[in-house]
Amino acid sequence: MRFGFVGLGLILVLFLPSAPAAAQDQPVDLELVLAVDVSRSMDDDEQALQRDGYVGALTHPEVIDAIASGVHGRIAITYVEWAGATSQAVILPWRLIDGAAAARTAAADLSETFGTVMRRGTSISGALLFSAGLFDNNGYEGIRRAIDISGDGPNNAGWPVSGAREIALAKGITINGLPVILKRGGFGGLPEPDMLDAYYRDCVIGGPGAFTVPVRSPQQFAEAIRRKLVLEIAGAVPEAVPAAFIPAQAGGTDCMIGEKTRPRWLDQDQR
Repeated sequence: MRFGFVGLGLILVLFLPSAPAAAQDQPVDLELVLAVDVSRSMDDDEQALQRDGYVGALTHPEVIDAIASGVHGRIAITYVEWAGATSQAVILPWRLIDGAAAARTAAADLSETFGTVMRRGTSISGALLFSAGLFDNNGYEGIRRAIDISGDGPNNAGWPVSGAREIALAKGITINGLPVILKRGGFGGLPEPDMLDAYYRDCVIGGPGAFTVPVRSPQQFAEAIRRKLVLEIAGAVPEAVPAAFIPAQAGGTDCMIGEKTRPRWLDQDQR
């Protein structure tokens, strides 16, 4: 009888399906959300420059070399477009980039994907909250996590930006900024265009090594995006920017200036 039970046990072990092994997140050097402003203050030409800048940067040799220099030699990225408080869309889902071939495929897919029609408002806070949630259960385990957020104006919709930033930082996410300073009309109440860079430094970015790379002319778009990606992937920090977290209003910037100066019609059309 004992032999019979043992034999039956062996048969069951051999022929019954085994439980699947628990899935493990793939290790990468960096999990990166590219969060791109497509609000109505960004005209079609600027949006095209922005998208083309990321498409070109992904396949640039400097970016590929930065990826290869990491511990794992691979990163994971996703590309998000955003505008108002509830206007965010994933354009390129999470994608592993482990070399030139994968980068070319991701760039081609991004260039061929149409964005969504976004509504009024500039909700940096909404973009940060949406982007921070994308790291959960994404299938990757990065040594670092970062949100790369671009924009041409201060937060004027949704939560105050400082609160959203604190939530992202609490999850161990670094926030870097690409303030787009191309025209006076896109600055949402800031008295001077250059104040947008200060706003991003004082109110938006944060975490170890956080930095901004401003874009002040259309010709700088591609170079600024490429430089920013190289710095993020390599975990480097521009010499002019302190590596420590920059707290809200450290430079005297009013982090609620966008809410205080937004036009009345936006209150009836919070999108």
